Amino acid sequence: MKHALVTGGSRGIGRAVCIKLARMGYQVIINYVSRPEEAQKTLELVREAGQDGELLPFDVSRHEEVCAAIDEWESRHPDEYIEVLVNNAGIRSDSVLAFMPDKDWHRVVDTTLAGFYNVTQTLLPPMLTHKYGRIVNMASVSGLKGQPGQTNYSAAKGGLIATTKALALEVARKQVTVNAVAPGFIETDMTADLDGTALKNIIPLQRFGRPEEVAELVGFLASPQAGYITGEVVSINGGLHT
Repeated sequence: MKHALVTGGSRGIGRAVCIKLARMGYQVIINYVSRPEEAQKTLELVREAGQDGELLPFDVSRHEEVCAAIDEWESRHPDEYIEVLVNNAGIRSDSVLAFMPDKDWHRVVDTTLAGFYNVTQTLLPPMLTHKYGRIVNMASVSGLKGQPGQTNYSAAKGGLIATTKALALEVARKQVTVNAVAPGFIETDMTADLDGTALKNIIPLQRFGRPEEVAELVGFLASPQAGYITGEVVSINGGLHT
């Protein structure tokens, strides 16, 4: 039985990734920190896609909470391991740096970067032992080119890109690949407050992307067919930035 964990899997891109991995034959572990009804809906969609799954609530930014949740999962699956990890959890809290509250800086950075560390470090040893693993990190166009009003978000996603490249070099000999996906503007709750009409005018393809399109890319990077790709950042942004 193959297992995949998607952090922030209850909605948006995370939900689409869960469904894609289910269609690829994975038992999907859906992480969430709030709105359990949305996580339950994702689980139902995973089952409709032909596989089973389970919910695993924890806050990725809290190390002890992450370890406790994963330890509990491993105690229920002593002969199995999580071979695919999608670090998708992330939040936005935009404002210009001069007026950014301290808490908004730390919440955004900690969810992405501490979240990456807490979850990845916990799941990495079994991947190394089994000499197989796929880690896909959800970065952003903001981490590649920066966005005004998003110094915290750009810092978090830029840091995630850098750590993707570094970790890929550490674990390649054990056949564990580490890659990042950098979406542009995607139709999710996170972009619902943006001026879509104005933004579409600066996107060469003249539209926002769909979560399912991002999920297809994540699915490929998580597949055995992507075994010779590691340390890469793949943009999916409609031509907005290359």
